[in-house]
Amino acid sequence: MRAPEPEDLEFLYQWENDTTVWQVSNTIAPFSRFTLKQYIETSHLDIYETRQLRFMIDLFSSGLEATKTIGTIDLFDFEPYHNRAGIGILIGDTSERGKGFANDALITLIRYAFSILKLHQLFCNISVENEQSLHLFQSNGFVIIGEKKDWLKNAQDGWTGEYLLQLINPQ
Repeated sequence: MRAPEPEDLEFLYQWENDTTVWQVSNTIAPFSRFTLKQYIETSHLDIYETRQLRFMIDLFSSGLEATKTIGTIDLFDFEPYHNRAGIGILIGDTSERGKGFANDALITLIRYAFSILKLHQLFCNISVENEQSLHLFQSNGFVIIGEKKDWLKNAQDGWTGEYLLQLINPQ
């Protein structure tokens, strides 16, 4: 995982404007390259200032150079008083999904959030239909603490629920 770089603009533009993932990211309008460029330019700012933090997920060969950028993982809705933040993850390169990279990134971000940022808790919101994400987060200690019924509108069935999951720092 690493901080966003200017070279990531096209990845972010492609992923943020992929309408197939808009439902899980609560996106309803496309992002411009200009807006994403501004985001990258300010990504060095402290999480206490921006209330969010994004890391790029890279694959590495046997050396120290990244071979491929495959996704992002974010902390969002950071609340410094309550020491909590939400987590979102996307493996944007569909050929790399299901290979354990999201799990590795999630484990790393949990450690960072609890050890470095000293957060008390992390949370995420996952559609009740997203079995893959539910398994990912639950296998890393997140617990379903509630369901928001008919929370997400979808084109196929009308409405679906969304689970709220939480992980409390064990220390």
